[in-house]
Amino acid sequence: MVTAAVNVHERIRASVTESVVPGGVKLSFRAMGTNCHIVLPAPRPAFTAAAVQWVGDFEARYSRFIPDSLIGRINAAAGEHWVETDAVTERLFDMCAPLVFFTHGAFDPSALPLIKLWNWKATPPVIPTASQIAAARELVGWDKVERRPGAIFLPAAGMGLDLGGIGKEYAVDCVVELARQHGLADVLIDFGQDVRATGKPPGRDAWSVGLDDPKQPGQCWAGVAVQDVALATSGDYLRCLQTNGRRYGHILDPRTGWPVHNDCRSVTVVAPSCTVAGVLSTTAFVLGARDGLNLIENFQGAEGCILTEDSRYETRRFLSHVVKQN
Repeated sequence: MVTAAVNVHERIRASVTESVVPGGVKLSFRAMGTNCHIVLPAPRPAFTAAAVQWVGDFEARYSRFIPDSLIGRINAAAGEHWVETDAVTERLFDMCAPLVFFTHGAFDPSALPLIKLWNWKATPPVIPTASQIAAARELVGWDKVERRPGAIFLPAAGMGLDLGGIGKEYAVDCVVELARQHGLADVLIDFGQDVRATGKPPGRDAWSVGLDDPKQPGQCWAGVAVQDVALATSGDYLRCLQTNGRRYGHILDPRTGWPVHNDCRSVTVVAPSCTVAGVLSTTAFVLGARDGLNLIENFQGAEGCILTEDSRYETRRFLSHVVKQN
């Protein structure tokens, strides 16, 4: 019997390519719905094979799109029964409550009922009704999720988890730790613009990451030096729908059930871990420029930059990371 996990691993392995780049070699593959890259000063086949295997295991276990994944089974059991979890999953879930609290609910892994209402690929676009959104909101709230040691339960039918707001970022942090276990001091991990770097490439002081210009996607407005830090960027300029003269981006505010509608175009955060950087960047986008900047400034070790339609807001030390500005 071919399982979904086997299919995930086969798909990822079939997408793997390796190329020579400034700073070493780059392993590229497609996983978790995004483009993934690992850059090393020199080839390390044992580590890259272990990293691809780890990412495949992670996607097969936590993707909500795979019915027999752990998340798929938790969601299918909503309103019916508890589902057993392992120690690794417990640690991942343990991170959620403090992040929900810190972000005032702008980050919430239980927001799947709202996410499923919005289909940015539908033709023509369909906007949910206010009553549909209100009904879905009744099923959302991390405080509604019941947990006990080794198990989790979604008490109402229709509830669901989506780790899209934390999954890729957590995976980046774990693959960096995997690199350390393989004795690698210099590595850059980039999973869909969620980046963490340790050490530096040969002959350079730090790794360099370009920041996409939301007004000219594919063009960089600045380059950032990263060494022993993580960087994440959130924006809605690539995925959106327009109908009746209004633009709806793909980033939802779980507190309202509606896509974020403010003047933010992108938010970049530098932080000690990619998990923190990713949650802060998305939350700051949801909160808007001024409140978002305040959120970043209140997290120790984080710096950020928010681009709006016509302005740029930065924390006090963000520019210390910028090495090139266009």
